[in-house]
Amino acid sequence: MTRKVMSLEKDFHVLFVDDSSPDGTADIIRTLQKEFSGRVHLEERQGKQGLGTAYIHGFKWAIKEQYDFIFEMDCDFSHNPDDLIRLYEACADQGADLSIGSRYVKGGKVKNWPLKRILMSYFASVYVRLILWIGIKDTTAGFKCYRRPVLEKINLDGVTFKGYAFQICMKYAAKKHGFKITEVPITFIDRELGTSKMSTGIFKEAFFGVWKMRRMDL
Repeated sequence: MTRKVMSLEKDFHVLFVDDSSPDGTADIIRTLQKEFSGRVHLEERQGKQGLGTAYIHGFKWAIKEQYDFIFEMDCDFSHNPDDLIRLYEACADQGADLSIGSRYVKGGKVKNWPLKRILMSYFASVYVRLILWIGIKDTTAGFKCYRRPVLEKINLDGVTFKGYAFQICMKYAAKKHGFKITEVPITFIDRELGTSKMSTGIFKEAFFGVWKMRRMDL
């Protein structure tokens, strides 16, 4: 993934937030830092603190380092790195404050998912739109580009969710603050290796969390 992102025409940088992974992730990243000096970054944290807090840590780091465009994506090639360019152009050239790689707008697709999971994901987004009135087709998408002012405006410490609810909450917060949001059609390809983080707990957090978001200070 790192080498693919480094090969793109834009000068992308990559940040890894590593929670003491026992598989030697940090050592591999340190090797990549030597290969791509100044473009690959590593933040190490003690213990398993969760995906949501890792996102927040990364956002705060990017704000501190004054990056103008800040991306979020999966690292298992479910998200095509080539689409980083399209998400960037939607913000840099077309005036969006937040661009979302969307499976459910015209032109968007999902590959290698069973029909049951596609329907669950699609109707989850319908449910979120009905409760929050945010007008976003792919409310749980995790492939995004933010302009820095969006993340500076959102109360990041107030976003305490971990799974899909985190993705929903960040979009809702951006919408509440009046930022322009656009969806860019992508093809989402289910991972070939590894397992999904979906669990009953994550599903419940999202299902009930959308009601909580309406009362949160975001």
